[in-house]
Amino acid sequence: MSHSIEPHDHTHAERSERLPANDADLGFDLPPPTKLSGARAAVLVVAGVGVIVAAFLFGWLPKRRAREDLEASTRASAANLLRVDVMTPKVLSSDRSMRLPGTVSPLEEAAIRTRANGYVRRRLVDIGDKVEAGALLVEVDTPELDQQLEQARAQLAQAQAALTHAKASRDYAKSSFERREKLAPTGVTSQDEVEKSRAEASVADASVAVAQANLDAQGANVRRLTQEKSFARVVAPFAGTIISRSVDKGALINPTVELFKIATTDPMRVLIEVPQDVAPSVQNEVPATVTVREFANRKFEGKVARFASALDPQSRTMTTVVHVPNPKGELLAGMYAQVEISLPLPHRVLEVPSTSLLTDAHGTRLAIVGPDNRIHLVPIVIERDTGPTIHIATGIGENDRVVKLASTDLVEGRQVELAPPK
Repeated sequence: MSHSIEPHDHTHAERSERLPANDADLGFDLPPPTKLSGARAAVLVVAGVGVIVAAFLFGWLPKRRAREDLEASTRASAANLLRVDVMTPKVLSSDRSMRLPGTVSPLEEAAIRTRANGYVRRRLVDIGDKVEAGALLVEVDTPELDQQLEQARAQLAQAQAALTHAKASRDYAKSSFERREKLAPTGVTSQDEVEKSRAEASVADASVAVAQANLDAQGANVRRLTQEKSFARVVAPFAGTIISRSVDKGALINPTVELFKIATTDPMRVLIEVPQDVAPSVQNEVPATVTVREFANRKFEGKVARFASALDPQSRTMTTVVHVPNPKGELLAGMYAQVEISLPLPHRVLEVPSTSLLTDAHGTRLAIVGPDNRIHLVPIVIERDTGPTIHIATGIGENDRVVKLASTDLVEGRQVELAPPK
């Protein structure tokens, strides 16, 4: 007996296969569905809002800014207004630090000579010796000077004898005149004899004056030769170091021959040339730092001791002397040095970009935007050109609006539009 499957039953079986099985059909329990907590939902909401805000800031705002700039540029073009960037000058510090080249020199230096002609008998010092003021350096034999001095002394003795003789003759002539003058009224002697005695007394007085003058002259000659003889002993004029020697024992010398050269090396002085812009600010006791190549890691501290108070007309600089202690003798005369010194500027200096400088047939100028947004070209005086920037001494104020980028489009009185600050 055959069995047939009803179409209705077949469809029901296929539908049953597509339906999900229950727990009993699977043989195990399914986990309960996950529930979203309130805190997590809040975090997700905040994160979503943040994403939307970020998209707004990084997407819509730049587009809006670009659209506004385009509209402003379009309006400016329509009105024929030039759009410019402006800035206010930067006020520089009142102190200017400089590094200037200098030359190390002794505090005192002198070439030692003698006024006496003769031969070197003894030489007591040599190069590098340190001596005190008044120390004996060399002794000189002066045979010719000795003979001249003996002759002068003999002539002085003759002059003294002549003076004594003249005084005796004067006294005799005076007493003879007085005696005859008393006897003249009695007739013992004539008036002619009286006049003759008066004349002889006058001549005797003149002879005494001549003898006295000759004595003074011979005395002055003796003193001159004696002083010249004293130069046979050559002494140090001040305390220092012997840095040069040119003679040996037995050498023939005269006033033109340099015997030694002596120098004071503690402290040393460093000569620098200060430029004109800060020269009026140089004062004594201003600190300075000296460095030399031979002592790369050393800094020698010094102070300004002197300055010329006048500029060299060729270089427009002022010679300034810096004293540096040198107790160990590390700094040597003639060394090349670098001197760091800070000096206050005598006037205010403003800094602007180099791109703002306008140079043409009218000179060096800057374009200033006035309160009415019109261009004003003002002449300036440049203090210093550093490359990227220009230091202005006069011509502008610290509150002026200076055009950053100068061009030929900037003409006097032209109205412009200011670019929005970045």
